[in-house]
Amino acid sequence: MVDIDGVISLFGGWERGDWGAASGTADDRDGPPAGSFHSIEGSPHFLSSAAAAHLLELAASYELVWASGWEERANEHLPHLLGVPPALPFLRFARNVGRTNAHWKLDAIDAYARDRPLAWIDDAFNDACHEWARSRPAATLLVQTDPQHGLTADEALQLERWARTLP
Repeated sequence: MVDIDGVISLFGGWERGDWGAASGTADDRDGPPAGSFHSIEGSPHFLSSAAAAHLLELAASYELVWASGWEERANEHLPHLLGVPPALPFLRFARNVGRTNAHWKLDAIDAYARDRPLAWIDDAFNDACHEWARSRPAATLLVQTDPQHGLTADEALQLERWARTLP
């Protein structure tokens, strides 16, 4: 399960000028992330090319599913902007659910995953998410990202290692 805002679409630095240049080559937390700015449906987004590259690598071990309020719009924009696989499955969410934490995604994620193992990459987990993960009968990994850096090599390595532990 892949969130977009705070995982691929980064925030927290560029609007304050913390990153300096609009794009960079770093894939760690010491400098500006690799990526570029795009206007998507009238909103500015800094899309991480490093996060996209990690997702492409993870696609060999995982069925990637968009778990984002972007819903079908992820497939409309991200494949041609970042080279991520086209037409990935995506989740639909109930409206007016108070989207301040990732808990509003739990029902849709649970319905999609059923009793299968899952890893969920997001920047907004709260206690409800962690409790849900602990209570699932199937193996579950929550991978928290820093919204200023998104999916980095550290999280990608964690996901690869976890995938190798599954039967």
